[in-house]
Amino acid sequence: QVQLVESGGGLVQSGGSLRLSCAASGSIASIAVMGWYRQAPGKERELVAAITSGGFTNYGDFVKGRFTVSRDNAKTTVYLQMNSLKPEDTAVYYCNAKRGVPRRDYWGKGTLVTVSS
Repeated sequence: QVQLVESGGGLVQSGGSLRLSCAASGSIASIAVMGWYRQAPGKERELVAAITSGGFTNYGDFVKGRFTVSRDNAKTTVYLQMNSLKPEDTAVYYCNAKRGVPRRDYWGKGTLVTVSS
């Protein structure tokens, strides 16, 4: 079992920054990939950023260099630094962890990010 707890969401003005954190606990050694997804009203959930256990990263097309995903040295916490936020970034952001064998996804409960214009 893996438990994920997000923090850092809130209200920010356009152009501002937020840093989201996701703390993992449980069988963290089984996690192959951790990342962030977001879902805005009326839209499908989309990948924001992900980082593998080896440190490789992947970003969604809409990030455009504004966001950075990172992890701590123990690989127990993943961060999402969001800069130059836009109103269209408003969404619920979910932490995600993927176990390789057997394949399974773990999800946090989400944290709301609201960017005002």
